[in-house]
Amino acid sequence: MNFIEDLLTRFKNGEVDFQDALKSLKELPFEDLGHTKVDHHRVLRQGVPEVIYGENKTDKQIVEIATSLHNKHGYFLATRCAESVFEILQKTISGLEYEPESRILYKTPENLKQQGLIYVITAGTSDIPIAKEAVITARLSGSKVEEVFDIGAAGIHRLYSFKEELEKANVIVAAAGMDGVLPGLTAGLLSKPVIALPTDCGYGTSFGGITPLLTMLNSCSSGIGVVNVNNGFGAGALAHRINSLTFEKHEEIGR
Repeated sequence: MNFIEDLLTRFKNGEVDFQDALKSLKELPFEDLGHTKVDHHRVLRQGVPEVIYGENKTDKQIVEIATSLHNKHGYFLATRCAESVFEILQKTISGLEYEPESRILYKTPENLKQQGLIYVITAGTSDIPIAKEAVITARLSGSKVEEVFDIGAAGIHRLYSFKEELEKANVIVAAAGMDGVLPGLTAGLLSKPVIALPTDCGYGTSFGGITPLLTMLNSCSSGIGVVNVNNGFGAGALAHRINSLTFEKHEEIGR
């Protein structure tokens, strides 16, 4: 249940009076913090609140945005954050979690129901921080996510050994740097849609992820969509939307 649904339900049940409900709705569709206009209306349009991109923001700015989102929705997700932000926010918000590998800070929604199935796989261990961003994004959005790391093309038998498990997924996120061939191989082996996530892992001619990006865009395997270099959040958000189509359809059938 999102913020608006919860507020209207409590108003209907007499738990919130009209003026308090009106005050709560005052800052919709956005709250102006001066440096940021927080889009509280997004949860109604997309099903999940706005996500904070922490890169190039000050600790103070991230703290204020996160506090605003938490006050309205009870949870939030912030990517590319320094641990110092976590240290500040945990003084006022309980239940916070910080993933130092991927620099993700988040508060999990209460009674989160995770449905469907997404698999997030990586070519190597060095791709894990970016892949973790996709994992956490999809999980907080309401998708069940399984991880299989370091099954890349340099040891193709590793990918083959997980073929049966991967076929159970509704969608697969494949993160890879270096030559970037994992998504193409995965899509060639399986019937599931594959989201290719290029990372900047690799030596000089990887060009900061450009080489795996071009490999993925030029793959001859069908059923692949490609996100930007290191965009774990984008891959996780897209994977959740694809995955949610399956369980939303099942819920409709069961009505």
